[in-house]
Parts: sequence; C-alpha cells; structure tokens
Amino acid sequence: MTKLLEQAIARLKTLPTDEQDAIATLILEELDDEQRWDESFACSPDVLAELATEAMAEFGLQAIDKPEYLPIPNQENPPRSQQH
Repeated sequence: MTKLLEQAIARLKTLPTDEQDAIATLILEELDDEQRWDESFACSPDVLAELATEAMAEFGLQAIDKPEYLPIPNQENPPRSQQH
C-alpha cells in the first residue's frame, strides 16, 4: 500500500461510520467501473481502431504510427465540423 493511500485511510477512519461507508461505496464503484472499461476495451480493439480511423478521416488526418505526433489542423482550412 502506498503512503498516500495509507494517509487517506487513516483520515477515513476518523469519519463517522456512515461517511466511511459512503466513501467506500464511491471507491468500490469507481474500481468496478474501471474494470468494466478495461474489459470493454480488451474485447473491442478492432472496433476502437476502426472508430479512430473514421474520426481521423473526418478531420482529414491519416493514421500514423506515433499518435502523439498528430498534426494540428490548419486554422485557415478548419475541419468540416468547425466550418460555418
């Protein structure tokens, strides 16, 4: 357990029982939600890739190997969704 998590739990222990339960419920729901997202993404990488390709095509971009280097759209010729 990390030091930060230990600090959080120590503070939670000082709260009334109903507040402890409310926060515990939030944490458990968040963990469950994260697990559901992980499972959804693991089951559908091809669908996600297809959606990404479609979105990039909509903005006139081509798929590239390094998505962190996506080009910035030219402001003089904005994507169709920004044209008036």
